[in-house]
Amino acid sequence: MSTFKSLGLNDAILQAITDMGFETPSEVQEKAIPIVLEQETDLVALAQTGTGKTAAFGFPMLQKINLDSRTTQGLILSPTRELCLQITNELIAYGKYMKGLNVVSIYGGASIQDQAKQIKKGAQIIVATPGRMKDMIGRRMIDISKIEYCVLDEADEMLNMGFFEDITEILSHSPKDKSTWLFSATMPKEVATIAKKFMNNPEEVTVGSKNVGSENVSHEYYLVNARDRYQALKRLADANPEIFSVIFCRTKRDTQKVAEQLITDGYNAGAIHGDLSQNQRDMVMKSFRTRQIQMLVATDVAARGIDVDDITHVINYQLPDEIETYTHRSGRTGRAGKTGVSMVIVSKSEVRKIRTIEKMIQKSFDKKDIPSGMAICEKQLFHLANSIKDTEINHEIDAYLPNINEVLEDFSKEELIKKVFSVEFTRFYNYYKKAKDLNISAGDPSGRGEESADSTRYFINIGGKDDFDWMSLKDFLRDLLQLGQDDVYKVDVKDSFSFFNTDKVHEALVTSVFEDFQLEGRRVSVEISKDTGRRGRSGGGGGKFRGKGKGGGGRSKGGFKRRSDDFGGNKPKFAGKRRGKSKPESGGTGGKRRRGRS
Repeated sequence: MSTFKSLGLNDAILQAITDMGFETPSEVQEKAIPIVLEQETDLVALAQTGTGKTAAFGFPMLQKINLDSRTTQGLILSPTRELCLQITNELIAYGKYMKGLNVVSIYGGASIQDQAKQIKKGAQIIVATPGRMKDMIGRRMIDISKIEYCVLDEADEMLNMGFFEDITEILSHSPKDKSTWLFSATMPKEVATIAKKFMNNPEEVTVGSKNVGSENVSHEYYLVNARDRYQALKRLADANPEIFSVIFCRTKRDTQKVAEQLITDGYNAGAIHGDLSQNQRDMVMKSFRTRQIQMLVATDVAARGIDVDDITHVINYQLPDEIETYTHRSGRTGRAGKTGVSMVIVSKSEVRKIRTIEKMIQKSFDKKDIPSGMAICEKQLFHLANSIKDTEINHEIDAYLPNINEVLEDFSKEELIKKVFSVEFTRFYNYYKKAKDLNISAGDPSGRGEESADSTRYFINIGGKDDFDWMSLKDFLRDLLQLGQDDVYKVDVKDSFSFFNTDKVHEALVTSVFEDFQLEGRRVSVEISKDTGRRGRSGGGGGKFRGKGKGGGGRSKGGFKRRSDDFGGNKPKFAGKRRGKSKPESGGTGGKRRRGRS
Protein backbone atom coordinates (compact mmCIF):
# COMPACT_ATOMS: atom_id res chain seq x y z
CA MET A 1 0.00 0.00 0.00
CA SER A 2 1.35 3.43 -0.96
CA THR A 3 2.01 6.14 1.60
CA PHE A 4 2.28 9.87 1.06
CA LYS A 5 6.01 9.60 1.73
CA SER A 6 6.45 6.96 -0.96
CA LEU A 7 4.83 9.36 -3.47
CA GLY A 8 7.88 11.63 -3.10
CA LEU A 9 6.41 14.46 -1.03
CA ASN A 10 8.77 16.55 1.11
CA ASP A 11 8.81 16.76 4.91
CA ALA A 12 6.97 20.10 5.17
CA ILE A 13 3.98 18.77 3.24
CA LEU A 14 4.10 15.40 5.01
CA GLN A 15 3.92 17.15 8.38
CA ALA A 16 0.84 19.11 7.28
CA ILE A 17 -0.73 15.89 5.97
CA THR A 18 -0.18 14.25 9.35
CA ASP A 19 -1.73 17.23 11.15
CA MET A 20 -4.81 16.96 8.92
CA GLY A 21 -5.22 13.27 9.75
CA PHE A 22 -4.68 11.89 6.25
CA GLU A 23 -3.20 8.39 6.40
CA THR A 24 -3.14 6.91 2.91
CA PRO A 25 -3.44 8.59 -0.49
CA SER A 26 -6.58 8.22 -2.57
CA GLU A 27 -6.38 6.52 -5.94
CA VAL A 28 -6.20 9.74 -7.94
CA GLN A 29 -3.48 11.06 -5.62
CA GLU A 30 -1.55 7.81 -5.85
CA LYS A 31 -1.65 7.90 -9.67
CA ALA A 32 -1.24 11.62 -10.38
CA ILE A 33 1.26 12.92 -7.81
CA PRO A 34 4.31 10.82 -8.87
CA ILE A 35 3.77 11.73 -12.53
CA VAL A 36 3.78 15.50 -12.06
CA LEU A 37 6.46 15.44 -9.37
CA GLU A 38 8.91 13.47 -11.47
CA GLN A 39 8.17 15.03 -14.87
CA GLU A 40 7.49 18.42 -16.39
CA THR A 41 4.44 17.19 -18.29
CA ASP A 42 0.83 17.95 -19.04
CA LEU A 43 -1.77 15.79 -17.30
CA VAL A 44 -5.43 14.90 -17.77
CA ALA A 45 -6.94 13.36 -14.62
CA LEU A 46 -10.48 12.01 -14.59
CA ALA A 47 -11.93 11.29 -11.16
CA GLN A 48 -15.26 11.73 -9.42
CA THR A 49 -16.10 14.53 -7.02
CA GLY A 50 -14.89 13.81 -3.49
CA THR A 51 -11.90 11.63 -4.48
CA GLY A 52 -9.19 14.06 -3.33
CA LYS A 53 -8.41 15.90 -6.57
CA THR A 54 -7.41 19.14 -4.80
CA ALA A 55 -4.57 17.38 -2.99
CA ALA A 56 -3.63 15.53 -6.19
CA PHE A 57 -2.63 18.81 -7.84
CA GLY A 58 -2.09 20.87 -4.68
CA PHE A 59 0.69 18.79 -3.11
CA PRO A 60 2.94 18.70 -6.19
CA MET A 61 2.35 22.37 -7.07
CA LEU A 62 3.32 23.42 -3.54
CA GLN A 63 6.44 21.27 -3.68
CA LYS A 64 7.53 22.58 -7.09
CA ILE A 65 7.19 26.34 -6.59
CA ASN A 66 10.08 28.52 -5.42
CA LEU A 67 9.17 30.09 -2.08
CA ASP A 68 12.06 32.58 -2.30
CA SER A 69 10.47 34.20 -5.34
CA ARG A 70 7.44 36.47 -5.19
CA THR A 71 6.67 35.83 -8.86
CA THR A 72 3.38 34.10 -9.66
CA GLN A 73 4.33 30.55 -10.62
CA GLY A 74 1.06 28.63 -10.34
CA LEU A 75 -2.46 29.39 -11.59
CA ILE A 76 -5.54 27.34 -10.68
CA LEU A 77 -8.81 28.09 -12.49
CA SER A 78 -12.07 26.85 -10.95
CA PRO A 79 -15.71 27.48 -11.92
CA THR A 80 -17.20 29.08 -8.80
CA ARG A 81 -16.38 31.38 -5.91
CA GLU A 82 -17.04 28.66 -3.34
CA LEU A 83 -14.70 26.21 -5.00
CA CYS A 84 -12.09 28.93 -5.46
CA LEU A 85 -12.13 29.72 -1.75
CA GLN A 86 -12.18 26.04 -0.82
CA ILE A 87 -9.07 25.30 -2.91
CA THR A 88 -7.29 28.35 -1.49
CA ASN A 89 -7.97 27.31 2.10
CA GLU A 90 -6.84 23.75 1.42
CA LEU A 91 -3.58 24.89 -0.18
CA ILE A 92 -2.88 27.17 2.77
CA ALA A 93 -3.49 24.20 5.12
CA TYR A 94 -1.24 21.93 3.04
CA GLY A 95 1.51 24.57 3.05
CA LYS A 96 1.30 25.59 6.71
CA TYR A 97 4.96 24.65 7.28
CA MET A 98 6.20 26.34 4.09
CA LYS A 99 7.62 29.69 5.18
CA GLY A 100 6.89 32.53 2.81
CA LEU A 101 4.03 30.82 0.98
CA ASN A 102 1.36 33.20 -0.33
CA VAL A 103 -1.78 31.81 -1.97
CA VAL A 104 -4.35 34.37 -3.16
CA SER A 105 -7.93 33.75 -4.32
CA ILE A 106 -9.45 35.88 -7.09
CA TYR A 107 -13.21 35.82 -7.65
CA GLY A 108 -16.19 38.05 -8.39
CA GLY A 109 -18.35 39.54 -5.66
CA ALA A 110 -15.37 40.94 -3.72
CA SER A 111 -13.31 44.13 -4.06
CA ILE A 112 -11.10 43.90 -7.14
CA GLN A 113 -8.79 46.56 -5.67
CA ASP A 114 -8.23 44.55 -2.47
CA GLN A 115 -7.47 41.45 -4.53
CA ALA A 116 -5.00 43.43 -6.67
CA LYS A 117 -3.21 44.61 -3.51
CA GLN A 118 -2.83 41.01 -2.35
CA ILE A 119 -1.35 40.06 -5.72
CA LYS A 120 1.15 42.94 -5.57
CA LYS A 121 2.49 41.62 -2.27
CA GLY A 122 3.69 38.59 -4.19
CA ALA A 123 1.54 35.52 -4.72
CA GLN A 124 3.29 32.35 -5.83
CA ILE A 125 -0.09 30.70 -6.47
CA ILE A 126 -3.31 32.34 -7.66
CA VAL A 127 -6.64 30.51 -7.45
CA ALA A 128 -9.22 32.23 -9.62
CA THR A 129 -12.59 32.09 -11.33
CA PRO A 130 -12.27 32.70 -15.08
CA GLY A 131 -14.44 35.82 -15.23
CA ARG A 132 -12.58 37.81 -12.56
CA MET A 133 -9.19 36.52 -13.77
CA LYS A 134 -9.85 37.71 -17.32
CA ASP A 135 -10.99 41.09 -15.98
CA MET A 136 -7.85 41.59 -13.88
CA ILE A 137 -5.56 40.55 -16.71
CA GLY A 138 -7.35 43.05 -18.97
CA ARG A 139 -6.71 45.77 -16.36
CA ARG A 140 -3.07 44.69 -16.07
CA MET A 141 -3.49 43.91 -12.39
CA ILE A 142 -2.07 40.40 -12.78
CA ASP A 143 0.95 39.08 -14.66
CA ILE A 144 0.89 35.36 -15.51
CA SER A 145 3.60 35.54 -18.17
CA LYS A 146 5.99 33.53 -16.01
CA ILE A 147 3.74 30.84 -14.56
CA GLU A 148 5.13 27.33 -14.71
CA TYR A 149 2.01 25.38 -13.72
CA CYS A 150 -1.65 25.82 -14.62
CA VAL A 151 -4.53 23.73 -13.27
CA LEU A 152 -7.97 23.61 -14.87
CA ASP A 153 -10.09 22.22 -12.04
CA GLU A 154 -13.63 20.94 -12.70
CA ALA A 155 -12.87 21.52 -16.38
CA ASP A 156 -16.13 19.99 -17.57
CA GLU A 157 -18.18 22.36 -15.45
CA MET A 158 -16.19 25.44 -16.51
CA LEU A 159 -16.84 24.58 -20.14
CA ASN A 160 -20.50 23.77 -19.46
CA MET A 161 -20.83 27.23 -17.92
CA GLY A 162 -19.49 28.86 -21.09
CA PHE A 163 -15.96 29.74 -19.98
CA PHE A 164 -14.16 28.36 -23.04
CA GLU A 165 -13.47 31.81 -24.51
CA ASP A 166 -12.40 33.21 -21.12
CA ILE A 167 -9.99 30.31 -20.57
CA THR A 168 -8.58 30.76 -24.08
CA GLU A 169 -8.05 34.46 -23.44
CA ILE A 170 -6.43 33.88 -20.04
CA LEU A 171 -4.04 31.19 -21.24
CA SER A 172 -2.97 33.33 -24.19
CA HIS A 173 -1.13 35.48 -21.63
CA SER A 174 0.76 32.49 -20.19
CA PRO A 175 3.95 30.74 -21.40
CA LYS A 176 3.54 27.97 -23.96
CA ASP A 177 6.04 25.75 -22.15
CA LYS A 178 4.14 25.67 -18.84
CA SER A 179 2.76 22.40 -17.45
CA THR A 180 -1.03 22.21 -17.67
CA TRP A 181 -2.94 19.81 -15.41
CA LEU A 182 -6.60 19.26 -16.25
CA PHE A 183 -8.85 17.68 -13.62
CA SER A 184 -12.41 16.70 -14.42
CA ALA A 185 -15.14 14.35 -13.21
CA THR A 186 -16.41 13.64 -16.72
CA MET A 187 -14.89 13.68 -20.19
CA PRO A 188 -17.39 15.15 -22.64
CA LYS A 189 -16.11 16.15 -26.06
CA GLU A 190 -15.66 19.78 -24.94
CA VAL A 191 -13.06 18.70 -22.37
CA ALA A 192 -11.27 16.62 -25.00
CA THR A 193 -11.22 19.72 -27.22
CA ILE A 194 -9.65 21.91 -24.56
CA ALA A 195 -7.07 19.22 -23.79
CA LYS A 196 -6.11 19.07 -27.44
CA LYS A 197 -5.98 22.88 -27.76
CA PHE A 198 -3.93 23.71 -24.69
CA MET A 199 -1.92 20.58 -23.91
CA ASN A 200 0.99 18.73 -25.46
CA ASN A 201 0.87 14.91 -25.34
CA PRO A 202 -0.65 14.84 -21.85
CA GLU A 203 -0.36 11.88 -19.53
CA GLU A 204 -3.79 10.52 -18.63
CA VAL A 205 -4.97 9.24 -15.27
CA THR A 206 -8.43 7.71 -14.90
CA VAL A 207 -9.90 6.63 -11.59
CA GLY A 208 -12.67 4.13 -12.33
CA SER A 209 -14.24 4.53 -15.77
CA LYS A 210 -14.98 7.78 -17.56
CA ASN A 211 -18.27 9.36 -16.39
CA VAL A 212 -18.94 6.40 -14.06
CA GLY A 213 -20.61 7.04 -10.71
CA SER A 214 -19.06 6.35 -7.31
CA GLU A 215 -19.25 2.83 -5.92
CA ASN A 216 -20.32 4.24 -2.55
CA VAL A 217 -23.53 5.80 -3.86
CA SER A 218 -26.78 3.91 -4.43
CA HIS A 219 -29.29 5.35 -6.91
CA GLU A 220 -33.09 5.43 -6.52
CA TYR A 221 -35.91 7.02 -8.45
CA TYR A 222 -39.48 7.82 -7.48
CA LEU A 223 -42.20 8.18 -10.11
CA VAL A 224 -44.90 10.77 -9.35
CA ASN A 225 -47.10 13.26 -11.14
CA ALA A 226 -45.07 16.42 -11.69
CA ARG A 227 -47.55 18.47 -9.65
CA ASP A 228 -46.85 16.18 -6.66
CA ARG A 229 -43.08 16.71 -6.81
CA TYR A 230 -42.90 18.91 -3.73
CA GLN A 231 -45.14 16.64 -1.65
CA ALA A 232 -42.90 13.73 -2.65
CA LEU A 233 -39.85 15.68 -1.47
CA LYS A 234 -41.47 16.28 1.92
CA ARG A 235 -42.31 12.62 2.36
CA LEU A 236 -38.77 11.55 1.50
CA ALA A 237 -37.48 13.99 4.10
CA ASP A 238 -39.94 12.79 6.74
CA ALA A 239 -39.12 9.15 5.99
CA ASN A 240 -35.44 9.89 6.69
CA PRO A 241 -35.44 11.75 10.02
CA GLU A 242 -31.65 12.10 10.16
CA ILE A 243 -31.36 13.42 6.63
CA PHE A 244 -28.48 15.78 5.85
CA SER A 245 -28.93 16.51 2.19
CA VAL A 246 -28.40 18.64 -0.87
CA ILE A 247 -31.51 19.09 -3.03
CA PHE A 248 -30.86 20.06 -6.65
CA CYS A 249 -33.13 22.23 -8.78
CA ARG A 250 -32.52 23.38 -12.34
CA THR A 251 -33.06 27.11 -11.89
CA LYS A 252 -32.39 29.78 -9.30
CA ARG A 253 -36.08 30.62 -9.04
CA ASP A 254 -37.11 27.03 -8.35
CA THR A 255 -34.25 26.70 -5.85
CA GLN A 256 -35.45 29.71 -3.87
CA LYS A 257 -39.10 28.67 -4.13
CA VAL A 258 -38.51 25.12 -2.85
CA ALA A 259 -36.33 26.34 0.03
CA GLU A 260 -38.94 28.89 1.08
CA GLN A 261 -41.67 26.23 0.98
CA LEU A 262 -39.59 23.88 3.14
CA ILE A 263 -38.87 26.61 5.67
CA THR A 264 -42.56 27.55 5.80
CA ASP A 265 -43.40 23.88 6.43
CA GLY A 266 -41.01 23.73 9.39
CA TYR A 267 -37.89 22.13 7.89
CA ASN A 268 -34.34 23.32 8.58
CA ALA A 269 -33.67 24.36 5.00
CA GLY A 270 -31.76 27.00 3.05
CA ALA A 271 -30.99 27.95 -0.54
CA ILE A 272 -27.76 28.67 -2.39
CA HIS A 273 -27.76 30.08 -5.91
CA GLY A 274 -26.21 32.79 -8.05
CA ASP A 275 -28.59 35.59 -7.06
CA LEU A 276 -27.34 35.60 -3.46
CA SER A 277 -24.57 37.97 -2.39
CA GLN A 278 -21.26 36.51 -1.30
CA ASN A 279 -22.07 37.30 2.32
CA GLN A 280 -25.44 35.53 2.05
CA ARG A 281 -23.81 32.49 0.46
CA ASP A 282 -21.17 32.35 3.19
CA MET A 283 -23.84 32.48 5.90
CA VAL A 284 -25.87 29.68 4.27
CA MET A 285 -22.80 27.46 3.86
CA LYS A 286 -21.72 28.09 7.46
CA SER A 287 -25.18 27.04 8.68
CA PHE A 288 -25.06 23.93 6.49
CA ARG A 289 -21.61 22.89 7.69
CA THR A 290 -22.71 23.26 11.33
CA ARG A 291 -25.93 21.34 10.51
CA GLN A 292 -28.22 24.17 11.45
CA ILE A 293 -29.48 23.57 7.92
CA GLN A 294 -30.30 19.94 7.17
CA MET A 295 -31.66 20.41 3.66
CA LEU A 296 -29.68 22.68 1.36
CA VAL A 297 -31.48 23.49 -1.90
CA ALA A 298 -28.99 24.37 -4.62
CA THR A 299 -28.44 24.99 -8.30
CA ASP A 300 -25.78 22.91 -9.99
CA VAL A 301 -23.42 25.84 -10.43
CA ALA A 302 -23.62 27.09 -6.84
CA ALA A 303 -23.16 23.56 -5.49
CA ARG A 304 -19.73 23.22 -7.09
CA GLY A 305 -18.16 24.77 -4.01
CA ILE A 306 -19.90 22.48 -1.52
CA ASP A 307 -17.27 20.31 0.11
CA VAL A 308 -19.06 18.89 3.14
CA ASP A 309 -18.57 15.35 4.39
CA ASP A 310 -21.30 13.12 5.78
CA ILE A 311 -24.03 14.27 3.39
CA THR A 312 -26.48 11.37 3.61
CA HIS A 313 -28.67 12.07 0.58
CA VAL A 314 -28.60 13.91 -2.70
CA ILE A 315 -32.14 14.56 -3.92
CA ASN A 316 -32.68 15.46 -7.55
CA TYR A 317 -35.85 17.52 -7.30
CA GLN A 318 -35.44 18.03 -11.04
CA LEU A 319 -33.04 16.23 -13.36
CA PRO A 320 -30.34 18.44 -14.91
CA ASP A 321 -30.43 19.61 -18.51
CA GLU A 322 -27.04 17.99 -19.15
CA ILE A 323 -27.04 14.31 -18.25
CA GLU A 324 -23.33 14.44 -17.32
CA THR A 325 -24.19 16.87 -14.52
CA TYR A 326 -25.91 14.02 -12.64
CA THR A 327 -22.45 12.56 -11.90
CA HIS A 328 -21.43 15.79 -10.17
CA ARG A 329 -24.65 15.87 -8.16
CA SER A 330 -24.45 12.31 -6.88
CA GLY A 331 -20.79 12.87 -6.02
CA ARG A 332 -21.81 15.19 -3.18
CA THR A 333 -22.63 12.11 -1.07
CA GLY A 334 -20.74 8.88 -0.47
CA ARG A 335 -17.50 10.75 0.22
CA ALA A 336 -14.48 9.79 2.32
CA GLY A 337 -15.31 6.09 2.13
CA LYS A 338 -18.85 6.49 3.45
CA THR A 339 -22.04 5.45 1.70
CA GLY A 340 -24.73 7.74 0.36
CA VAL A 341 -28.01 7.74 -1.54
CA SER A 342 -28.89 9.68 -4.68
CA MET A 343 -32.65 10.04 -5.10
CA VAL A 344 -34.42 11.27 -8.21
CA ILE A 345 -38.03 12.48 -8.29
CA VAL A 346 -39.30 12.04 -11.84
CA SER A 347 -42.52 12.41 -13.78
CA LYS A 348 -43.51 9.85 -16.37
CA SER A 349 -42.00 11.73 -19.30
CA GLU A 350 -38.59 11.76 -17.59
CA VAL A 351 -38.18 8.02 -17.07
CA ARG A 352 -36.25 7.77 -20.34
CA LYS A 353 -33.59 10.07 -18.83
CA ILE A 354 -33.10 7.58 -16.00
CA ARG A 355 -32.23 4.91 -18.57
CA THR A 356 -29.76 7.26 -20.23
CA ILE A 357 -28.08 8.04 -16.91
CA GLU A 358 -27.86 4.33 -16.06
CA LYS A 359 -25.91 3.73 -19.26
CA MET A 360 -23.62 6.66 -18.58
CA ILE A 361 -22.74 5.90 -14.96
CA GLN A 362 -22.92 2.11 -15.44
CA LYS A 363 -25.11 1.78 -12.36
CA SER A 364 -28.72 0.64 -12.04
CA PHE A 365 -31.43 2.70 -10.38
CA ASP A 366 -33.84 1.07 -7.96
CA LYS A 367 -37.41 2.15 -8.54
CA LYS A 368 -38.91 2.81 -5.13
CA ASP A 369 -42.27 4.00 -3.86
CA ILE A 370 -42.87 7.25 -2.03
CA PRO A 371 -43.64 6.12 1.55
CA SER A 372 -47.23 6.18 2.74
CA GLY A 373 -48.28 8.46 5.58
CA MET A 374 -48.54 5.58 8.07
CA ALA A 375 -45.09 4.27 7.11
CA ILE A 376 -43.69 7.73 7.87
CA CYS A 377 -45.45 7.82 11.25
CA GLU A 378 -43.87 4.48 12.12
CA LYS A 379 -40.44 5.65 11.01
CA GLN A 380 -40.69 8.81 13.08
CA LEU A 381 -41.84 6.90 16.18
CA PHE A 382 -38.86 4.55 16.10
CA HIS A 383 -36.54 7.47 15.44
CA LEU A 384 -37.91 9.15 18.56
CA ALA A 385 -37.47 5.93 20.56
CA ASN A 386 -33.83 5.67 19.51
CA SER A 387 -33.25 9.34 20.24
CA ILE A 388 -34.61 8.89 23.76
CA LYS A 389 -32.50 5.75 24.24
CA ASP A 390 -29.31 7.54 23.14
CA THR A 391 -29.94 10.76 25.08
CA GLU A 392 -27.45 11.36 27.89
CA ILE A 393 -29.13 12.09 31.21
CA ASN A 394 -28.68 15.66 32.41
CA HIS A 395 -28.51 15.29 36.21
CA GLU A 396 -29.36 18.95 36.66
CA ILE A 397 -32.93 17.65 36.38
CA ASP A 398 -32.56 15.60 39.57
CA ALA A 399 -33.63 18.47 41.82
CA TYR A 400 -36.93 18.69 39.96
CA LEU A 401 -37.72 14.98 39.93
CA PRO A 402 -39.80 14.88 43.17
CA ASN A 403 -42.26 17.43 41.79
CA ILE A 404 -42.29 15.78 38.37
CA ASN A 405 -42.96 12.38 39.96
CA GLU A 406 -45.77 13.90 41.95
CA VAL A 407 -47.43 15.24 38.78
CA LEU A 408 -47.09 11.88 36.98
CA GLU A 409 -47.62 9.45 39.88
CA ASP A 410 -51.08 8.38 38.71
CA PHE A 411 -49.79 7.05 35.39
CA SER A 412 -48.30 3.65 34.71
CA LYS A 413 -45.08 3.21 32.72
CA GLU A 414 -47.08 2.16 29.67
CA GLU A 415 -49.33 5.21 29.91
CA LEU A 416 -46.32 7.53 30.23
CA ILE A 417 -44.69 5.99 27.15
CA LYS A 418 -47.92 6.45 25.20
CA LYS A 419 -48.17 10.09 26.24
CA VAL A 420 -44.54 10.87 25.35
CA PHE A 421 -44.78 9.22 21.96
CA SER A 422 -48.20 10.63 21.21
CA VAL A 423 -46.67 14.11 20.98
CA GLU A 424 -44.70 13.10 17.89
CA PHE A 425 -47.15 10.54 16.54
CA THR A 426 -50.17 12.86 16.69
CA ARG A 427 -48.37 15.57 14.73
CA PHE A 428 -47.53 13.25 11.83
CA TYR A 429 -50.78 11.29 12.07
CA ASN A 430 -52.93 14.40 11.77
CA TYR A 431 -50.94 15.49 8.75
CA TYR A 432 -50.80 12.15 6.95
CA LYS A 433 -54.03 10.39 7.97
CA LYS A 434 -55.77 11.42 4.74
CA ALA A 435 -52.66 11.61 2.56
CA LYS A 436 -53.08 10.22 -0.94
CA ASP A 437 -50.81 7.73 -2.65
CA LEU A 438 -48.33 9.78 -4.69
CA ASN A 439 -46.93 6.87 -6.68
CA ILE A 440 -47.80 6.24 -10.31
CA SER A 441 -46.71 3.50 -12.66
CA ALA A 442 -44.88 4.03 -15.93
CA GLY A 443 -48.12 3.20 -17.76
CA ASP A 444 -50.42 5.23 -15.52
CA PRO A 445 -52.48 7.53 -17.75
CA SER A 446 -52.62 10.13 -14.99
CA GLY A 447 -48.92 10.83 -15.51
CA ARG A 448 -47.76 13.94 -17.29
CA GLY A 449 -46.73 11.93 -20.34
CA GLU A 450 -50.41 11.45 -21.29
CA GLU A 451 -53.50 13.60 -21.29
CA SER A 452 -55.50 13.65 -18.07
CA ALA A 453 -58.84 15.09 -17.02
CA ASP A 454 -57.03 17.71 -14.94
CA SER A 455 -55.01 19.00 -17.92
CA THR A 456 -55.80 21.68 -20.50
CA ARG A 457 -54.13 21.85 -23.91
CA TYR A 458 -53.71 25.22 -25.66
CA PHE A 459 -53.00 26.47 -29.17
CA ILE A 460 -50.67 29.51 -29.50
CA ASN A 461 -49.90 31.32 -32.76
CA ILE A 462 -46.09 31.47 -32.43
CA GLY A 463 -43.62 28.74 -33.32
CA GLY A 464 -40.41 27.85 -35.12
CA LYS A 465 -40.59 30.83 -37.50
CA ASP A 466 -40.42 33.04 -34.42
CA ASP A 467 -37.17 31.35 -33.39
CA PHE A 468 -38.75 29.24 -30.66
CA ASP A 469 -37.91 25.63 -29.93
CA TRP A 470 -39.72 23.62 -27.26
CA MET A 471 -37.42 24.66 -24.43
CA SER A 472 -37.32 28.38 -25.23
CA LEU A 473 -41.11 28.46 -25.66
CA LYS A 474 -41.59 26.57 -22.40
CA ASP A 475 -39.38 29.06 -20.56
CA PHE A 476 -41.13 32.00 -22.23
CA LEU A 477 -44.55 30.73 -21.13
CA ARG A 478 -43.45 29.73 -17.68
CA ASP A 479 -41.89 33.12 -16.93
CA LEU A 480 -44.70 35.12 -18.49
CA LEU A 481 -47.31 33.18 -16.53
CA GLN A 482 -45.05 33.02 -13.45
CA LEU A 483 -45.59 29.29 -13.04
CA GLY A 484 -43.27 26.58 -11.74
CA GLN A 485 -40.82 24.49 -13.76
CA ASP A 486 -43.28 21.63 -14.23
CA ASP A 487 -46.48 23.66 -14.61
CA VAL A 488 -46.05 24.10 -18.37
CA TYR A 489 -45.57 20.79 -20.17
CA LYS A 490 -46.16 18.85 -23.40
CA VAL A 491 -44.80 21.79 -25.39
CA ASP A 492 -45.04 20.95 -29.10
CA VAL A 493 -43.52 23.51 -31.51
CA LYS A 494 -44.63 23.63 -35.15
CA ASP A 495 -43.52 26.05 -37.86
CA SER A 496 -45.96 28.92 -37.30
CA PHE A 497 -47.87 27.74 -34.23
CA SER A 498 -47.43 25.56 -31.14
CA PHE A 499 -49.28 23.64 -28.43
CA PHE A 500 -48.71 23.43 -24.68
CA ASN A 501 -50.45 22.11 -21.56
CA THR A 502 -51.06 23.29 -18.04
CA ASP A 503 -53.15 21.84 -15.25
CA LYS A 504 -56.80 22.89 -15.53
CA VAL A 505 -56.45 24.98 -12.38
CA HIS A 506 -54.28 27.44 -14.37
CA GLU A 507 -56.75 27.76 -17.25
CA ALA A 508 -58.19 31.10 -16.15
CA LEU A 509 -54.71 32.54 -15.64
CA VAL A 510 -53.54 31.52 -19.11
CA THR A 511 -56.58 32.91 -20.89
CA SER A 512 -56.48 36.20 -18.96
CA VAL A 513 -52.76 36.78 -19.60
CA PHE A 514 -53.18 36.28 -23.34
CA GLU A 515 -56.48 38.13 -23.54
CA ASP A 516 -54.78 41.17 -25.06
CA PHE A 517 -51.08 40.31 -25.33
CA GLN A 518 -48.61 41.64 -27.88
CA LEU A 519 -45.04 40.60 -28.64
CA GLU A 520 -43.14 43.42 -30.38
CA GLY A 521 -46.34 44.76 -31.85
CA ARG A 522 -47.72 41.39 -32.91
CA ARG A 523 -50.91 40.02 -31.40
CA VAL A 524 -50.28 36.67 -29.67
CA SER A 525 -53.40 34.62 -29.15
CA VAL A 526 -53.99 31.47 -27.12
CA GLU A 527 -57.00 29.20 -27.46
CA ILE A 528 -58.02 25.99 -25.72
CA SER A 529 -57.28 23.24 -28.21
CA LYS A 530 -59.13 20.07 -29.16
CA ASP A 531 -55.77 18.51 -30.08
CA THR A 532 -55.04 15.93 -27.36
CA GLY A 533 -51.34 15.88 -28.08
CA ARG A 534 -51.28 12.09 -28.48
CA ARG A 535 -49.90 12.24 -32.01
CA GLY A 536 -46.17 12.23 -32.64
CA ARG A 537 -44.40 15.47 -31.82
CA SER A 538 -42.49 17.52 -34.29
CA GLY A 539 -39.39 19.54 -33.67
CA GLY A 540 -41.35 22.11 -35.63
CA GLY A 541 -39.91 24.82 -37.73
CA GLY A 542 -36.31 24.18 -36.85
CA GLY A 543 -35.76 27.87 -36.23
CA LYS A 544 -32.57 28.60 -34.33
CA PHE A 545 -32.82 30.41 -31.04
CA ARG A 546 -30.46 33.37 -31.38
CA GLY A 547 -28.29 34.19 -28.43
CA LYS A 548 -28.65 30.78 -26.80
CA GLY A 549 -25.74 28.90 -25.33
CA LYS A 550 -22.87 30.45 -23.46
CA GLY A 551 -24.43 33.54 -21.90
CA GLY A 552 -25.32 35.12 -25.25
CA GLY A 553 -26.79 38.57 -25.37
CA GLY A 554 -28.62 38.27 -28.67
CA ARG A 555 -32.21 39.01 -29.40
CA SER A 556 -34.72 36.51 -30.70
CA LYS A 557 -37.54 37.25 -33.06
CA GLY A 558 -39.79 36.03 -30.28
CA GLY A 559 -39.34 39.44 -28.68
CA PHE A 560 -37.28 38.94 -25.55
CA LYS A 561 -33.68 39.76 -24.94
CA ARG A 562 -31.32 37.23 -23.39
CA ARG A 563 -28.61 38.34 -21.04
CA SER A 564 -26.07 36.40 -19.04
CA ASP A 565 -25.72 36.48 -15.29
CA ASP A 566 -22.58 35.89 -13.26
CA PHE A 567 -23.01 32.13 -13.47
CA GLY A 568 -23.71 31.74 -17.18
CA GLY A 569 -27.48 31.32 -16.78
CA ASN A 570 -29.95 33.39 -18.73
CA LYS A 571 -32.83 35.67 -17.86
CA PRO A 572 -35.54 36.48 -20.38
CA LYS A 573 -36.40 40.15 -20.46
CA PHE A 574 -39.72 40.44 -22.19
CA ALA A 575 -40.29 43.09 -24.79
CA GLY A 576 -43.89 41.94 -25.20
CA LYS A 577 -46.69 44.05 -23.75
CA ARG A 578 -50.03 43.10 -22.31
CA ARG A 579 -52.28 46.13 -22.65
CA GLY A 580 -53.58 47.54 -19.45
CA LYS A 581 -51.64 45.09 -17.33
CA SER A 582 -48.10 44.81 -16.08
CA LYS A 583 -46.04 41.81 -15.17
CA PRO A 584 -42.73 41.91 -13.28
CA GLU A 585 -39.61 40.53 -14.89
CA SER A 586 -39.09 36.98 -13.69
CA GLY A 587 -36.07 34.96 -12.59
CA GLY A 588 -33.50 32.99 -14.54
CA THR A 589 -34.36 30.15 -16.87
CA GLY A 590 -30.93 28.62 -16.44
CA GLY A 591 -29.03 26.02 -18.37
CA LYS A 592 -28.17 25.29 -21.99
CA ARG A 593 -30.84 25.22 -24.63
CA ARG A 594 -31.17 21.85 -26.28
CA ARG A 595 -33.64 20.73 -28.90
CA GLY A 596 -35.82 17.85 -27.94
CA ARG A 597 -39.15 17.10 -26.33
CA SER A 598 -40.68 18.38 -23.15
